[in-house]
Amino acid sequence: MSNQPFTCGLDAALAVIGGKWKPLILFYLAHETRRYGALKRCLRGVSDKMLIQQLKELQADGVVDRTDYKEIPPRVAYSLTPFGISLARSLAPLCAWGEEHSATIAGVVGRRSGATVLIAAG
Repeated sequence: MSNQPFTCGLDAALAVIGGKWKPLILFYLAHETRRYGALKRCLRGVSDKMLIQQLKELQADGVVDRTDYKEIPPRVAYSLTPFGISLARSLAPLCAWGEEHSATIAGVVGRRSGATVLIAAG
């Protein structure tokens, strides 16, 4: 049995960004520091519980900084650490690939969703 915690570099990266929301959080924070509400508006469909959990995990992993301004009403801002910036930069080619192939991906996902609905209805 190997003492290596990961099977490859992709395995290591996915340990940090695994899940639906973490890559999107990285994408939006790579562009600018955001307050919680602004970040939530960027991530359509995320619940407060899930966003808070994902932000806490990214903060614990050293990817995201949380700045609490100790004001009333509360004001908190999120930004990327240098480690997080390097991770966000590594995702840029994946973003470009997604933009280049978005029409094809939409068709594939649409067919997959349609098949799921037909199976569920049948």
